[in-house]
Amino acid sequence: MRVCSMHPNARIVAMLERRDLRRYAVLSLTAALSTMGLKTTAYWITGSVGLLSDALESGVNLLAALVALAALTVVGQPPDEEHEHGHEKAEYFSSGVEGGLILIAAVIIAEEAIQRLLAPRSIARLDLGLSISVVASLINLGVAQVLLRAGRRQRSIALEADARHLLSDVWTSAAVLLGVGLVAVTGWHVLDPLVAMGAAALIAWTGVKLVRRSAAGLMDPALPEAEVGLVRSTLESYRPAGIRYHALRTRQSGARSFVSFHVQVPGDWTVQRGHNLLEQLEAEVRQALPHATVFTHIEPLEDPLSWRDEALDRSVQVAQPDPEPGTGKDEGD
Repeated sequence: MRVCSMHPNARIVAMLERRDLRRYAVLSLTAALSTMGLKTTAYWITGSVGLLSDALESGVNLLAALVALAALTVVGQPPDEEHEHGHEKAEYFSSGVEGGLILIAAVIIAEEAIQRLLAPRSIARLDLGLSISVVASLINLGVAQVLLRAGRRQRSIALEADARHLLSDVWTSAAVLLGVGLVAVTGWHVLDPLVAMGAAALIAWTGVKLVRRSAAGLMDPALPEAEVGLVRSTLESYRPAGIRYHALRTRQSGARSFVSFHVQVPGDWTVQRGHNLLEQLEAEVRQALPHATVFTHIEPLEDPLSWRDEALDRSVQVAQPDPEPGTGKDEGD
């Protein structure tokens, strides 16, 4: 089995870029502190349970940013003897914890909304409270866009989860502002807790999706079909030259992709010729998938054993040595 990853210089650059992701987590942390303070102030001023739900959501953002910062610090470490494939999976734990925190916040918001629904209370100084909440939402919107672009560019599920969470916070805030505004117009105070319950449901759904995505990532899913198609196209382009392949497997681990396949060539090729082919194939796969680590294995087309190792768990087969000259044994015996 032959392993080939990125060029050493490219690997160093990628590692430095991944370490640099921590500054985005610090940005998220700063935004969470700011918006939590603003929304808590808005709740104290108005007494709106809807704005309280917004403040609690920002508290979850703060905890999530801390978890993301810790995860990205681990991810930025280079592979070591105990983690030879890197530390990218730490991001799945980050997004999973964030999803769990979101679910907890949703339960707290729903509980408070039910209590306020049973005992409605008037809302005071809506103009000031809503203005503060709008400023906080604009901060979240701006930071979410920055995190989302960085997460997609660096293939960071932790940053992307943080960005999605902030965007859901923005939409939740919009719903809360709508509900509080309706209370101001209609005088129906029951609308405030009802909107808060709707916000809790939206927040809970976001948490469920994050937990599901994190769990799926820990199960080593295959790459998206579009990316697998790029690998297949690269390998199929060599078929007219008599080159075959099989046992193509892919998996995703955080920002890193792993691709492995067996290449079958005529048995009379020299080792150097086979090596040159694999170098060329691996370079083309890495060009199609820049974040891929490539594992290759070369086999002779004529050997029957070359066609029996497509399954992941290959049965134990001990190859028999060729008969020595002069033993009198024919090939078919």
